[in-house]
Amino acid sequence: MKRPSLILVAGAAAFALAQPASAQMNMNMPGMKMPAPKKKAPPAKKAPAKKGAAKAKTGTSKTRPGTKAATARKTAPAKARTQKAAGQDMSNMPGMEMPANPPAGQSGASMPGMQMPGHDMSSMPGMQMPGMPAAEAAGTDLPAGNAPPPPPPADHAGDAVYGAPAMAMGREHLQTFHGGQKMFQLLNNIMEYQARKGRDGYEWDSQAWYGGDINRLWLKSEGEGASGIIERTEVQALYSRAIDPYFNLQGGVRYDFKPNPSRVYATLGVEGLAPNFFELEGALFLSNKGELMARAEGYYDQRITQRLILQPRVELNFAAQNSPEIGVGAGMSDAEIGLRLRYDIRREFAPYIGVQYQRAFGATGRYLREKGDSAGQLEFVAGVRTWF
Repeated sequence: MKRPSLILVAGAAAFALAQPASAQMNMNMPGMKMPAPKKKAPPAKKAPAKKGAAKAKTGTSKTRPGTKAATARKTAPAKARTQKAAGQDMSNMPGMEMPANPPAGQSGASMPGMQMPGHDMSSMPGMQMPGMPAAEAAGTDLPAGNAPPPPPPADHAGDAVYGAPAMAMGREHLQTFHGGQKMFQLLNNIMEYQARKGRDGYEWDSQAWYGGDINRLWLKSEGEGASGIIERTEVQALYSRAIDPYFNLQGGVRYDFKPNPSRVYATLGVEGLAPNFFELEGALFLSNKGELMARAEGYYDQRITQRLILQPRVELNFAAQNSPEIGVGAGMSDAEIGLRLRYDIRREFAPYIGVQYQRAFGATGRYLREKGDSAGQLEFVAGVRTWF
């Protein structure tokens, strides 16, 4: 048997290299089936050249233009490039045609010839094609609803384990010591000595309370004197109820020990913290003699430093009628305006100095002058502010 010639071997190698890459891949995915390449008939065996003709071929052989061999050699590179591009552009393969306008509701992954199990390319970023509908919202992309919240649980799971009595005691303990506990405070806002023309005096203004955030019991006391003699003193016992986070409504009784004769008053007032941290207090008093009076008081702690504090304070008293027995006239009976500078050695203990002006008006001033006292005077004060 004769060996194949070099021309047949070279032709087979060139045919294998010229095949496109898609022809060498096994595209068995659904919708990606490609037709099998057509089998080419093997080239016909050439008859061996005659010995005389072989001897005549010497040097490099040239092909004459216009012959079939020259045309094939000229178009071979273009054909190879066309086959390579055809192997990368799958849209030219059978079964890969995409419609220009897919039907509504049909994504790119559901087009004919594009089905891939487990791969929905329509939901991938950047895979939205013109003419396709937007993907429907799902999961957290859905708009917020307006359904009512579920009702709070009415049972207590701990009751089934530890018993209802033990858990009820635990809940009461939790409420008591984490917001419902009872507290108390004693504040001596004014406790001072007053140096003034004539005879020196003293004054106090104290209050104490006990209770929780909503309900409290208040005790208030204030008064003044001179030369060791108490000229005016009063005590109030009040029940306080919070009406908002900053103000309390108060009601109770007030008892005046001095001046004589003593009086008992029904008291209704309000006390709290106004905007910008102004401490305000107002009250109405109705005595057992039918006398109606009112009082308004306020002060503000202006911090110069963390320990040095300036406190302006104002107190105004009013009466609906003249009461000569207790030296009170109708209208604005008297007023106190003071300015005190204190230094907090501790928050609970702060000595202070200051100045205060007292003035009686109308019939109240006339009653004082009739007794030989002055209706208005300036005082220099020194005292200590404490609270516990």
